[in-house]
Amino acid sequence: MDVHIRRLLDSYRRWTGEELAPELAGRDPAAEINEAPFALLSHGTEEDPILNYGNRTALRLWEMDWDSFTSTPSRLTAEPLAREERERFMDDVRIRGYSDGYSGVRVSRTGRRFRIEQAVVWNVTDEDGRYIGQAASFRKWTDL
Repeated sequence: MDVHIRRLLDSYRRWTGEELAPELAGRDPAAEINEAPFALLSHGTEEDPILNYGNRTALRLWEMDWDSFTSTPSRLTAEPLAREERERFMDDVRIRGYSDGYSGVRVSRTGRRFRIEQAVVWNVTDEDGRYIGQAASFRKWTDL
């Protein structure tokens, strides 16, 4: 898992020129990101991408355990009506590498709705620059 988290952080830095978690400077962010107070999640490259990582904040927001979360298609994290808007946004990320300032309604496993705000979504690459998925992070959300 440390390798995956490092890829998330390195890809974020590569696209944005910033650190995802500057508050972890001088510490091992891969070891501490799971407990971070912001949400961090990612999905792979399947035809219908499956979530492959969520820190504790993401798991709590979506009301899932690790096994449930990492077997969920990422499109199911949004309401059906918001999925088309989400897909347009994700296409933009695929083309440009990242996008920030995204807001949208998400839905948990139990149907609880919440609005994420100022989310950043970015392409994730491995050490050789191969595309391996996308990640998202946000620090602000509101229950609806």
